[in-house]
Amino acid sequence: MFSRLTEDIRTVFAKDPAARSVLEVLTCYPGLHAVWAHRVSHRLWLWKLRLLARLVSHVARFLTGVEIHPGVIIGRRFFIDHGIGVVIGETAEIGDDVLMYQGVVLGGTTLEKVKRHPTIRNGAVIGAGAIVLGPIVVGEGARVGAGSVVVRDVDPHTVVVGIPARATGGPKADESKPLEHGKLPDPVANAIQAALDEMDRRLKATREELERRLNK
Repeated sequence: MFSRLTEDIRTVFAKDPAARSVLEVLTCYPGLHAVWAHRVSHRLWLWKLRLLARLVSHVARFLTGVEIHPGVIIGRRFFIDHGIGVVIGETAEIGDDVLMYQGVVLGGTTLEKVKRHPTIRNGAVIGAGAIVLGPIVVGEGARVGAGSVVVRDVDPHTVVVGIPARATGGPKADESKPLEHGKLPDPVANAIQAALDEMDRRLKATREELERRLNK
């Protein structure tokens, strides 16, 4: 138990440059508090104490602004930065070393009692305000840009942005580097620019052909 707590604290220091002291981390990080509360509620959930588990998660939601259903499966070194507005549904699964920012929703798309929430693989990063819907898989090391809406599987080590989210088509995500939202490419804008460039090329070719004929 103590080793897991110290591991969580080290994770905060590793993923948030604003962290300055252990006391600050223990008292001022609601994302960390939410994860700790979830461990308690999840254990109660596994013991079939469902109402008590929901009450613990409800109190944690009131105190931290983070709503994690007791049924969620969470791996090690999971960190929620800032935390406020995060909602994680019952059948979601989160792997190891996942980083999630404020306002993220892992939501369901059906009323049936089945696997209906996303699976987030190891090392993935979910940007602020992103919404991931349905029993889809965000692959290992993938990056989801801020404000994106993800409704399809995301391949491992892929960067996706937009509504609905699309792969940027750029280089694979580097897990050693943070998700720099201001530098993410826009795949829709890139496609439009490519179409405009092709139209410009064809117009120039047509003009040159007309000029050639007129000069004969």
